[in-house]
This record gives sequence, C-alpha cells and structure tokens, in this order.
Amino acid sequence: MPDDQTRAAKATKYPLLAAPHVQLHGTVDDVMYRSFKDQVLAAPKDGPLVVSITTLGGDPEMARAMGDAIRLMRDYYGRETLFLGKVAVYSAGATFMSAFPVECRFLTRRTRLMIHERLMSSTVQLSGPLNTLPAVLKAKLNEIEQSIIIQEEGFRDLIAGSQVSFEELTSRAPSNWYIEAEEAERLGLVLDVI
Repeated sequence: MPDDQTRAAKATKYPLLAAPHVQLHGTVDDVMYRSFKDQVLAAPKDGPLVVSITTLGGDPEMARAMGDAIRLMRDYYGRETLFLGKVAVYSAGATFMSAFPVECRFLTRRTRLMIHERLMSSTVQLSGPLNTLPAVLKAKLNEIEQSIIIQEEGFRDLIAGSQVSFEELTSRAPSNWYIEAEEAERLGLVLDVI
C-alpha cells in the first residue's frame, strides 16, 4: 500500500487528473452521451483532455459511441486524451475505457473494474407460413453472431498493450470479472493508480 509521500509524488506527477474536463457518472445511456458531448465542447480546445467516469454500466453502444469520439479526437487532431476511472467502472464503463490506450488510463485508489460478456434477453416468436420461419431464426442467429464479434473487438481493445491475454479475459468474463485498481495496474490495464 503506497504511503502518503508516494501518493503526494503521484499527485504532482499527474496534476491534470485532479480536475477532469469531462466528468461522467451514472448509467451509460443517451443522457450520459449528451452530457459527454456538451462537456467536450465546453472543454479547453488545446492540451490534454481528461475524462473521468463512475458507472455501474449501461448501454454498450453508447459507450462505444463516446469511445469513438475520443478515438477521432486522437486520430484527427492528435489530441492527448486521458481516462480516469473513479470508484466503479463496470460493464459499459470498461467498454468506454477500452477507447483509451493503456498508457493513458488511470484509476483512483479502491476503484473496481468489472468486465463481463454482453447480455441478451430475447424471445423468438415463430408464427406464419413454414417457408418464412427459417429467416426469423437466421436473423436472430445473425444478431447473436454480430454481437459476439463486437464483444470480441471491445475485449481486444481493452487488453491491447496489457499483460492480459484474450483467452484469460474470455474465460473470466462470463462470471463477471472484478478487478481492483492495484491489480489492474499490475496487469497493465491502466498506467497508474492515484
């Protein structure tokens, strides 16, 4: 456990993390996405952009959309973007974190990450002429297959540059993998814990 002197040294090493430009909290949904866009527009246009999040999860597609905005800023404007996870970065929050390179990710002490597989709840209703029923089943199977592909893309982005293998992540994700901040740092999923 770091002592007070070590914590103070980290605070001076990363002064921008003390006051994130974009502060997100709550469910990842269209309301958070709007808040994200508004805060990014209001943030200084130059220098690193610091984004913090505290979330128990939500809509993975909204997390991917926010992450894409971060990637576009980095790719098209060369803007440094820093991620700060605070307290809880669960599910869609981890999806959002995956948009930042590991060397730009930070967690506050005692923060937990939670990574799991995407969830689906669906009922397939078969009704109609027999010749139309295979198409209904194929459509549902296509939806499942594409969701798995998207999930795997996100998993690979999350672990890129870390010591976590794809096999380890996919074996642990079905049972909700909780990772404490210090373990996330040891695994190379984040640069540092502050």
